[in-house]
Amino acid sequence: MEKKPYVLPQLEFGYKDLEPWISEVQLQLHHQKHHAAYVNSANAILETLDKNRRDGVDGDAKALAKAFSFNAAGHLLHSLFWENLAPAAKTTLKPKGIFATTIDNEFGGFERFKKEFSQTAINTEGSGWTALVYCRQTNRPLLMQVEKHNINVIPTFRVLLVLDVWEHAYYLDYKNERAKFVEAFWNIVNWHEVNQRLEAILK
Repeated sequence: MEKKPYVLPQLEFGYKDLEPWISEVQLQLHHQKHHAAYVNSANAILETLDKNRRDGVDGDAKALAKAFSFNAAGHLLHSLFWENLAPAAKTTLKPKGIFATTIDNEFGGFERFKKEFSQTAINTEGSGWTALVYCRQTNRPLLMQVEKHNINVIPTFRVLLVLDVWEHAYYLDYKNERAKFVEAFWNIVNWHEVNQRLEAILK
C-alpha cells in the first residue's frame, strides 16, 4: 500500500466567511501558518523515521514519538475544528436531530450544555482544546479538556465538537480575552456536521 503524507485540508468556506466572529486575517493565519506547521512537522518526522529505518539508525525514539504525537494530533484536531465551523448565515444557533435529543438527555437542555462547554473551554489550562466526545461504553456524550494537542486524551472516544483555545486561535481578534472568543464560537458552529458525526457513531 502506497504511503501518503499528511495534507493541509481546504476549508469549506472562505477566510472572510466567519466574520465578524473570526476575522479574515485571524482565520488565514491560523489555517495557513499554525495548522500547516503541524502538518509539515508531522510529515518531517515520518521522513526521519523512514530514513532512520533505511539507514539502520536508532535515533531518539522517545523524542520522535512524542513530537509525532503532538504534531499529528494538532493536525487531526484542527481538521475536525474547521469541519465543525460554518458561516453564521448557513447554520443555526441551536442543534437539531439526534444530537439535540442526546444533549437534552445528558445535560438537561442546550443552555446547560452550552454553559458547561464554555466553562470547560475558558478554564482549559494553558494551551489546549475543549472537546465534546462520545463514549460508546456508557452511551454518553462527555466533556473533556485536551492540553496542548495530545495530553488527557482518552483513547477510542470519538469527537463530536471541538474548540481550539490556544491563543493562536483568537489573539488577533480578542487579545487575551478567551471568554469573548468562546462566546463568539456559538454563532458559527456547524450543527449539521456535529449531528452527522453522532449519527455515524451510533450506526
